[in-house]
Amino acid sequence: MKTQDLALLYIFDAIMTEGAITRAAERLNMTQPAVSNAVARMRHAWKDPVFVKKGRQIEPTSYALSLWDQVRDPMHELSRALGNRTFEPSTSRRQFRIALADLMLDLLWPPLIAKLEKEAPGIDLHAVPYTFGGAPMQLREAHVDLAIGMLSEHDHSLRSKWLMDSGYVLAMREDHPLAGRAISLEEFLDARHLLISLSGDSYGPVDSALDRMGLSRRVAVTVNHFPAIPGLLRTSDLITALPDAAMQDEQVRQGLWLTRLPIEVDPITVYLIWHARHDREPGLIWMRSVIEHLMKDRWQDLVGDGG
Repeated sequence: MKTQDLALLYIFDAIMTEGAITRAAERLNMTQPAVSNAVARMRHAWKDPVFVKKGRQIEPTSYALSLWDQVRDPMHELSRALGNRTFEPSTSRRQFRIALADLMLDLLWPPLIAKLEKEAPGIDLHAVPYTFGGAPMQLREAHVDLAIGMLSEHDHSLRSKWLMDSGYVLAMREDHPLAGRAISLEEFLDARHLLISLSGDSYGPVDSALDRMGLSRRVAVTVNHFPAIPGLLRTSDLITALPDAAMQDEQVRQGLWLTRLPIEVDPITVYLIWHARHDREPGLIWMRSVIEHLMKDRWQDLVGDGG
């Protein structure tokens, strides 16, 4: 392979990974015109438009998608083999993209940002929306570096590290007709339920547990944003089953009555997830270690404070 061809593939991989010429230029430490000129050379050499404009964004052509499927993993292996095998957080100007739900963001971002400001001030941290089914694809296509959440599938290309387990608690407003006592299964099934669903589906772990019992409930309202839940509960007759991790903050619990569910629901297991191609990448090894320790410390602090 010619040196020029390899250089174009290297720039092509950066554009595909970042999804934008500007961000690819930053990643490669090149100017935006230089990257644009490289795209023009790609079009001439490969006899394909490669990238086309869609509004203010660019999209890869079918040829580009096919090419990336062939060169993505080999390019990452080559970069890892030739690149610096050390990582210095204090001087790095790297960007990390992490897919996580807002609940995990509330737990992790404050201590992580504090640590980066102190030990790695040049690092940029970008949160990316997380969905149960979408995270594996985000990792496989290199749209994100890491994901924090539940594992939706067994994939040999993905790696994971356990972070925490969380059971469920039943929440409602303090003066709800069902508050102040244990709730029966019949009362639970007759109530109007609120469900947090990142995908918009009105089916969750509680419904899975009910299915096994041959029962069902009415999910009257769904939201895809956890901070909306306490306010909705305080101003309605809705009830909801939430992970313990969501209810550790005193301000979140204010005005709410918490009790046990009348059924057994499998706990949520939260993992730190990455693609196998990043197993030995020094920067991600460092970030994984930081996140693992911060999440475990944060969870222990919350539980110890009255969880």
